[in-house]
Amino acid sequence: MYTFDIWMKTLFFPTSAPCIIFIDEIDAIGSTRKQWEGHTKKTLHQLLVEMDGFEQNEGIILMAATNLPDILDPALTRPGRFDRHIIVPNPDVRGRQEILELYLQDKPLADDVDAKAIARGTPGFNGADLANLVNIAAIKAAVEGAEKLTAGQLEFAKDRIVMGTERKTMFISEESKKVRELYIFFQLTAYHESGHAIAAFHTDGAHPIHKATIMPRGSALGMVTQLPSNDETSISKKQLLARLDVCMGGRVAEELVFGQDHITTGASSDLHTATELAQYMVSTCGMSDTIGPVHIKERPGSEMQSRIDAEVCFLNLYLFS
Repeated sequence: MYTFDIWMKTLFFPTSAPCIIFIDEIDAIGSTRKQWEGHTKKTLHQLLVEMDGFEQNEGIILMAATNLPDILDPALTRPGRFDRHIIVPNPDVRGRQEILELYLQDKPLADDVDAKAIARGTPGFNGADLANLVNIAAIKAAVEGAEKLTAGQLEFAKDRIVMGTERKTMFISEESKKVRELYIFFQLTAYHESGHAIAAFHTDGAHPIHKATIMPRGSALGMVTQLPSNDETSISKKQLLARLDVCMGGRVAEELVFGQDHITTGASSDLHTATELAQYMVSTCGMSDTIGPVHIKERPGSEMQSRIDAEVCFLNLYLFS
């Protein structure tokens, strides 16, 4: 039987030299020992043995990539093994422009297409996202029978990536097919999304609004998307509190317009996001005056967890009010 550890051993045969061995997603075999399974343990052990024997493996260069460096086994990253770590962040605005120009160079473009403008409007996008953006836009152009790729088609592609696919034929139950009930449904969604938009517009530190829609997209009934003006390298407490404000805006709007007894489940994902964000601020970033500037481990004691929960509730209730 040809097992993974045998495969790993043959990979480093001297007859392979000279060569470069590249292991993508190395976390699949190189995660911490707590997460080991039988075959993974053998494979990783054999890899470590081969790396220790590099003097006999001259002419072989070993490289690997991962999106999860924090879960790699320390034995794998210690000096003498993978001792040179290169961080490859998402491209900045100049990098995004160059990537877009590369993907657009073989496409017939309309005069209104500006790669620099698209790059400014896609902070956080990586190379794969930008390739997908151009591909979606090209498909839309083909469907429309357009001879050239336009800025509008690229904007459509960006919205599809950021906001999800439009659900123009969203399922509506028999009881909801009445015109009045449909009107109430979209009215409620409009008020909810307006709450997010108003909070984003008036909250200092919030990102600018990119688009607002009550057209269902993905699993959402409506959506307000925001994009930062510039690439972010760090986020301030003021900006995080602004995000919490915007999260709460939809539920606040429902309560103000329809009353407390008529709030809906539409805010459930907002509340989930707000709770996760508040917990991150309190337990990871040390942004709580009550608990202090500390980083709290994953599983704190019951007393500390109660204090964290109380502070998270306080933050959400304070911003909600």
